[in-house]
Amino acid sequence: MENNASKDPLHGITLKTIVEQLVNFYGFDTLGELIKIKCFKENPSIKSSLTFLRKTDWARKKVEDLYIKTLPKF
Repeated sequence: MENNASKDPLHGITLKTIVEQLVNFYGFDTLGELIKIKCFKENPSIKSSLTFLRKTDWARKKVEDLYIKTLPKF
């Protein structure tokens, strides 16, 4: 039988989970330094970050890339 498991590390993981794990690991201060976007620097919250990231593809891509790089550290 062939294995149909996805090789995509983001498969089945919601954006909310990604942001929550990054915030728990780095905190908003460090996250704002690593990814220079306003939603992590000014009045940061999970909810406001998700709202921005769902509308802004380039920022979401940066967050997803950081998540993939950080996965071995979780």
